[in-house]
Amino acid sequence: MKTTATQPTDSTRPDQDLKVVGKPLPRVDAVGKLTGATTYADDIQLPGTMFVKILRSHHPHALVLSVDTSAATAMTGVAAVITGDDLPTKYGIMPTTQDERALENEKVRFVGDPVAAVAAVDEETALAACRAILVAYQPLEAVESIEQALQVPEDEPIHDYAGPGNIHRLAALEFGDVDEGFAKADHIREDVFFYEGNTHLAMEEHSSTAAYVGDQLTLWSSTQTPHYVHRALSKVLDLPMGHIRVVAAPMGGGFGGKCDPFSHEIVVCKLAMLTGRPVKCTLTREEVFYAHRGRHPVLMWVRTGVARDGKILAMHFRTALDGGAYGSYGPASTLYTGALQTTTYKIPAYRFEGVRVFTNKAPCGPKRGHGTPQPRFALELHLDKIAQEIGLDPVELRRRNYVTPHTRTVNSLRITSCGIAEVTDRVVQASRFAQRTRRPGHGMGFAVSSYMCGAGLPIYWNKMPHSECVLQVSRGGVTLFCGATDIGQGSNSVLATVAAEELGLWPTDIRLVTGDTGFAPVDLGSYSSRVTFMAGNAALMAARRMRAILVGVAAEQMGCTPSEVEVGDGKIGELAFEEAAVLAQERFGVLSTHGTYTPPPNLGGSFRGAGVGPSPSYSYSAAVVDLDVDPGSGEIQLNKVWLAHDIGRSINSLAVRGQVEGGVYMGLGEVLMEAQAYRHGLHRQPSMLDYKVPTFLEMPDVETILVETLDPEGPYGAKDVGQGPLLPVIPAVASAVHDALGV
Repeated sequence: MKTTATQPTDSTRPDQDLKVVGKPLPRVDAVGKLTGATTYADDIQLPGTMFVKILRSHHPHALVLSVDTSAATAMTGVAAVITGDDLPTKYGIMPTTQDERALENEKVRFVGDPVAAVAAVDEETALAACRAILVAYQPLEAVESIEQALQVPEDEPIHDYAGPGNIHRLAALEFGDVDEGFAKADHIREDVFFYEGNTHLAMEEHSSTAAYVGDQLTLWSSTQTPHYVHRALSKVLDLPMGHIRVVAAPMGGGFGGKCDPFSHEIVVCKLAMLTGRPVKCTLTREEVFYAHRGRHPVLMWVRTGVARDGKILAMHFRTALDGGAYGSYGPASTLYTGALQTTTYKIPAYRFEGVRVFTNKAPCGPKRGHGTPQPRFALELHLDKIAQEIGLDPVELRRRNYVTPHTRTVNSLRITSCGIAEVTDRVVQASRFAQRTRRPGHGMGFAVSSYMCGAGLPIYWNKMPHSECVLQVSRGGVTLFCGATDIGQGSNSVLATVAAEELGLWPTDIRLVTGDTGFAPVDLGSYSSRVTFMAGNAALMAARRMRAILVGVAAEQMGCTPSEVEVGDGKIGELAFEEAAVLAQERFGVLSTHGTYTPPPNLGGSFRGAGVGPSPSYSYSAAVVDLDVDPGSGEIQLNKVWLAHDIGRSINSLAVRGQVEGGVYMGLGEVLMEAQAYRHGLHRQPSMLDYKVPTFLEMPDVETILVETLDPEGPYGAKDVGQGPLLPVIPAVASAVHDALGV
């Protein structure tokens, strides 16, 4: 894998002045992960732990008539059995999707819906007790497709809210005069695309352990959103939030799949309260496939009018999302399929219509890129087709329509730094895309994308900061407390690097307490590529405040002004860091500073639905894929992928490279192999043996090109990398196959 980088043209802090930011350093948690010392959620084993198994529905859609737990309760080794009657309160991640129960007692809506749970001395006993529970069902008509969901249901709908029928959410937005734009167009094209659903397939299954001691409930869980799990537990269990502690354990992969509050997290807490013992539940791999919350299958129609020179005059985009059985992030997912088309291309008139439907399949939610890979796939291929029809090079067509820095889109989104032209130039140049040679079966494809640096608004409306950090110095040691969770993407290293840069230390000198609601301040979670930008800014503020304290006492000791004190290499001026810290502690007592981050106001419009899409900044990616296709068998051989990413500024170039390559890998899996497919409500491939993803044998060479645009509001100019690089890979592969075969 090859990595190159451009140098920034402007900076408030020149590269040569930065000691650790931008350097390819090992992650701060590397030793623990390499040696096996890191404690993941399933590694947690408290004394006296009981084990949980959950009884799940084998019907895709049915009324629950009765649940008889008497035989299970009487079994030796069983400590407690609970049903939906014990947890009647509904919950959900969004205020408008409070439609789930930890255990269903009225109606099941997909194969895998939880109905009862058993706590026992071991998993085998708990599983045997689940099999002894008798559930009487009345089957209902199962809805298995978008088309079926849009029809009037024969039986009762899946949910009794929203509607009509099985429609969950409708959206209709228009900006500019779309009809006039089409009337002026010299060329109009429309296309239909379908994007299959797929799942996250994190190496780590979901796992949770709960303990209830006195009046304090503690949950250790593999969650990306401890703040929102905390809220859900308080609501469902009717406990004050101050008596609940949620600890996000180190995670073996999230990708959005651990963003929702899950039934097993609530179940273990309830059973811990009933038994007075620690209670643990780790889902099997098959259960994880049904927990899902992955990529929505989306049916899309797009119509675009362009002028003779290829400039877009109007666009009409329609999406229909298969949401599965529950709401999850559904309202946001629907709007995301339409919101961000305008952050890459200048579209003076834009109409979007979206619908999300309920089906009797595992619920869909956020997966890496949340709602944006599907329309990006459609839009990029649609533009390829337009370019071909009007005789324009596909790269040139895009260049003529790119957004520019420090502008507003037609739907009021604020663009700050923007490297879309630069990433295009770099990837086209590196791949020699313009000089590509034609030969049968060989193809090259090009695509671009953009993504957010965190959502502009919280899931629950409030005026609190989106991210908070507390930094403490004691006995010369530095500890940073932050509610953000490291889900494998390396955010702990980002926070440590930011603090270390300001304090003149090495990242491994910073101790981290993250993702723990009992000790760390509020952070809304690890999703929407928000942690580097938002938690990074909070850490930067806290570190700069601590730096000012230490520089002040050092200046007084040295008999100079604070501006004359240099910080770096473990020293504050002439003093060792520990010496300066002791002097400051003698003067002020406890050394503690805090930092917060709230996105600036007016990032988007005031229309209904405007809260989805606005971000403090957007990053940009461009990809070229080179491949060969056997026209007889259709077998695809990937040769190389070039991907250029506008990172703003790299906090850790090694970690950025890893994120880019991970995004390429996941994109290749989605376009070539993966499908969350069902037959009569049953998942067709609920195992890692049958659900195919690329191995290192299928992974091609990847050349990563980092373009630094230095965002004016990002920490040291940094922007996101977690999700954006996945998006252009998928259409670039499809475009390359078309280039090779003409289909």
